[in-house]
Amino acid sequence: MPYEEMKNVILEVNEKVLTENMVQSLLKLLPEQEQLNTLLEMKDEYEELAESEQFGVVVSSVKRLKPRLTSILFRLQFEEQVNNVKPDVVAVTAACEELRKSESFAKVLEMTLLLGNFMNAGSRNAKAFGFSISYLCKLRDTKSADQKQTLLHFLAEICQEQYPEVMTFSEELIHVEKASRVSAETLQKNLDQMGKQIKNLEKDIETFPPPQSDRDKFVEKMTSFVATAGEQFEKLKLMHENMEKQYEDLGKYFVFDPKKMSPEEFFGDLNNFRNMFQQAVKENQKRKEAEEKIRRAKLAREKAEKEKEEKQKRMNAGQIPNINDDDETGIMDGLLEALQSGAAFKRKRGPRQAANNRRGAGQAVTNILAKELLQEVAPPSATKKTRLEAEDRKESSPEDTGSLEDLLDDAPLRSN
Repeated sequence: MPYEEMKNVILEVNEKVLTENMVQSLLKLLPEQEQLNTLLEMKDEYEELAESEQFGVVVSSVKRLKPRLTSILFRLQFEEQVNNVKPDVVAVTAACEELRKSESFAKVLEMTLLLGNFMNAGSRNAKAFGFSISYLCKLRDTKSADQKQTLLHFLAEICQEQYPEVMTFSEELIHVEKASRVSAETLQKNLDQMGKQIKNLEKDIETFPPPQSDRDKFVEKMTSFVATAGEQFEKLKLMHENMEKQYEDLGKYFVFDPKKMSPEEFFGDLNNFRNMFQQAVKENQKRKEAEEKIRRAKLAREKAEKEKEEKQKRMNAGQIPNINDDDETGIMDGLLEALQSGAAFKRKRGPRQAANNRRGAGQAVTNILAKELLQEVAPPSATKKTRLEAEDRKESSPEDTGSLEDLLDDAPLRSN
């Protein structure tokens, strides 16, 4: 950009060309006013000067250059300053209102006081009427005898099981986290600086020289801006005063000194407690799930041991284990024991099954005898004698019938 055009941009307060970074760089790099005056005297030697000196000669012709640039920079930064201050004021104000109106949070405080008085019974801290809000973050320091739970875990469990409506208090305090990051000191400094800059701009406009050319729009534009900025600043100031009053009332409500405890500290403690409470609820849930798994595993183990004992009792009583049972543990051992004790040979048959087996045995014997008659030619008397001896053995040893039938039962399987 030509130096002369740069000069006109400054005179016109052209915000389309003048950016915040550009104006900051000009204020930082421009020489002092005495050096600018010296450069202005060298305008007749313009062509012989270096580029930086030529630029100094041109811009030094702008009257009250640095005050102009300072005011222009304030105008460019004003909206950003408002956006930095206003949300913080709104957050603290809203957080104060939420705490005053939250019934669930009041119930949490009541439960905490009850637990504290119960634990301190018999001591000098018994029957307390209240406690400091910072004590909420110390609930995690009190642990159970096994070091697995804290007083905060116990409080969260009691609230979740017996007072479920209390669990919504963290959702009611949505502005507490934002308020915990607000520094009241920084907020006050920003407002004071904003008010000071507006007053300085008003004084500059009153004492500013007449426009040095038709392009000089500084006084015109800055007069309009300072009026708008003043209105916004007054609204912001009223909001800040209301915030301070709300915080003072909150100090009376929770019995603490607002001057000794800043909003950043107060809401910081509340935000930490809210996060720790939610974390305790999650940890309680995980602990219950782990305990439930252990309980189920214990029940399954007890059930398996009980079934094993019952099976052992049945085996000792001589009962044959069920081979088709899903639980195949110890089947071979049971079979071996049954074979050694003879229990496997004491099966009982029903009348019809015994008769069928007896008929099958008779047919098998007939087939065997017929085969022997075909293969070997024997005298009729010998055959008759063999049949009579067989009948005599059958009549004389009825106790062996069962054993013979068992052997004949297996005969078709072997022949197959």
